Amino acid sequence: MNKQINNAVKLLALAAALGAASGASAQSAGQYTVKVGLNNVMPDVKSEPVSAPALPNSKADIGDDMQPIVTIARMLTDNISAEMDLGVPYKHKIYGAGALEGTGKMATSEVLPPTAFINYHLFQPTSMIRPYAGLGITYAMFRNETGSGQLTAVLDPGGKPVTFSMKNKWALSYKLGTTVSFKQDWFVDVNVIKTKLKTTATYSTGQTQVARLDPTAVAISIGHNFNWKW
Repeated sequence: MNKQINNAVKLLALAAALGAASGASAQSAGQYTVKVGLNNVMPDVKSEPVSAPALPNSKADIGDDMQPIVTIARMLTDNISAEMDLGVPYKHKIYGAGALEGTGKMATSEVLPPTAFINYHLFQPTSMIRPYAGLGITYAMFRNETGSGQLTAVLDPGGKPVTFSMKNKWALSYKLGTTVSFKQDWFVDVNVIKTKLKTTATYSTGQTQVARLDPTAVAISIGHNFNWKW
């Protein structure tokens, strides 16, 4: 995760260098913004063991995934914006942990996490660099949960293929970011989002597993400011 954040900082420094010789765009009250970029989601998993009957300390871990992201926002005032992060589902690989460490991929699951933010932007609308902070709410929608043969071997040896589902949940998200103008009405945006997300997996064997996922996401996007009259 630190590598991803360091890369985001380097990209922001490059954008600032480009913006230093360019005119700033205005992000002022009433304007709309569209951003398109890439978002890397990195779960920070703290898993509880699978409920009995199961091997003690049977836990899980979840891998990262990167997907396109689209963000639509409106400046409510010169410093406050309402924003919606949208995109395609992230597909995460689920691995064994704890007593299951080293067993390889146990399953996969997709999650679509649309998030609404209220952001506060520092400095004036025409400032070249505008740091911001946001508070948002995420609705994590899980889909296409698919177990592997390894999952069946662990939870129901010799039995039918084990399936599972993960519970959709609301969660709070926190965002820190910066926009850097590089051309009139165009800018680069780099941000980091932390989401406090806890969910439950329910297996076809009747067992359950609670996990705190708490993903960190790092995104870099190109954005455009415009006026939209209805």
